[in-house]
Amino acid sequence: MLITGFIAELRSSGIPVSMVEAIDAARALRHTDLSDREMVRASLGATLVKDARHWDAFETAFEVYFGLRAPGPGAAATRDGADAALIGGFGGGAAGEADLDALVDALFRALRDEDDALLQAVVRRAVAGLSGWEPGRPVGGAYYLYRILRRLDVDSVRARLLDQASSPGFSPLEERLAVEELDLQIESFRSRLRAEIRARLVADRGAGLVAATLRRPLVEDVELSTATREELAAVERAVHPLSRRLAVRLARRRRRGRVGRLDVRRTVRRSLSFGGVPADPRFRPPRPGKPEIVLLCDVSGSVSAFARFTMQLVFSLSSQFSRVRSFAFVDAVAEVTGFFGPGADFGEALQRLGSEARVVGFDGHSDYGAVFGQFVEHHLDAVTPRSTVIVTGDARNNYHDPNLPAFERIAGAARALYWLDPERHPFWDTGDSVIGRYAPLCDRVIEVRNLRQLEAFVEQVALPVARPVRRAG
Repeated sequence: MLITGFIAELRSSGIPVSMVEAIDAARALRHTDLSDREMVRASLGATLVKDARHWDAFETAFEVYFGLRAPGPGAAATRDGADAALIGGFGGGAAGEADLDALVDALFRALRDEDDALLQAVVRRAVAGLSGWEPGRPVGGAYYLYRILRRLDVDSVRARLLDQASSPGFSPLEERLAVEELDLQIESFRSRLRAEIRARLVADRGAGLVAATLRRPLVEDVELSTATREELAAVERAVHPLSRRLAVRLARRRRRGRVGRLDVRRTVRRSLSFGGVPADPRFRPPRPGKPEIVLLCDVSGSVSAFARFTMQLVFSLSSQFSRVRSFAFVDAVAEVTGFFGPGADFGEALQRLGSEARVVGFDGHSDYGAVFGQFVEHHLDAVTPRSTVIVTGDARNNYHDPNLPAFERIAGAARALYWLDPERHPFWDTGDSVIGRYAPLCDRVIEVRNLRQLEAFVEQVALPVARPVRRAG
């Protein structure tokens, strides 16, 4: 039941685990020392995780399902007595000032002397006496961790340790190493606190409920428009490896598709030398074509992160397209293709876009109608019958004129036009959103909120199905 629940949690987190892989994991455990958690972790990780981006989610689920469990009442009482003897003066429960001072002093001694047994005793007593633990209360572990760290005043303990560790004869390098070593010790203390809190939560509520509260979206499922700075940094690190894998996959599929359609006339003629048997079929020469891409990206504040990763992924895959031209806009449009030339640093290109591109024409509020009008007037020659136009933005037009005739001219000049909207579908056409007015002129309007959906769309555009070329009306 434990391994079944663990695999179910991995699937709920978004990690793909097939039935065969689940069987492989169970077989691997038959040859693993189950008393060694690290061996169990390695066996399960080797059989169930196929992408390094999924490792953090695997680790979280593993710690919940295979972490250390809180002992029974008798063993807990014995251990509490041993902990109190080690610490001296702290009995748990509602801690008075004297008890709290004893616990803080024990933490200081444990970190200074690198006393692992004392440090673990401090962890257990801190969780028992300072967290304000309430059995059955639906509170996450972060709440209890915050209460403990606030009472212990870990920053003051760190300052005391730095004062004691510093020496007038230390070189700058030695001082830096001492600080880094101390910070690693304090982070280890925090990790132990999290593990102890997690063990108590699992004992109180069960592994399934605790795992659900700790579950975080995988990096490819993070919503780009609402992501935190840490999540955006993780997405940024994932884009380049993702683009390389996608480029390899696209190239492989193109190679497989080099054989054209069966040429019946040549096949029949060739079969005459084999007595009428079509032993050597002939095929028409394929006409593989890489599409041209024209990007029109809204870079206003509400959707700037989404536009950024769209441009980064497309330009990372520029070799898969015959040409890529990029335009950024808020209430004015500017071509920014030159910012992302070969060998350009993407971060620097974004800085140039913000400082050099004239994407604000009036008040800095999105005006799609004005942008499409300017594009038709100054840049429509960028769109040809081979071009696939991709518009990214939430179509929130601040109640301006949507300028449908200009947008219709862009759509008519292109081979295909797609609109990527980073908003959830229920919010379309609410407030100042005019996506419903543009949708009839698009080949597709697609909700793209994360890297997984963006990857699927780019692959679809890079390998389009055969369709008639659109002509401008």
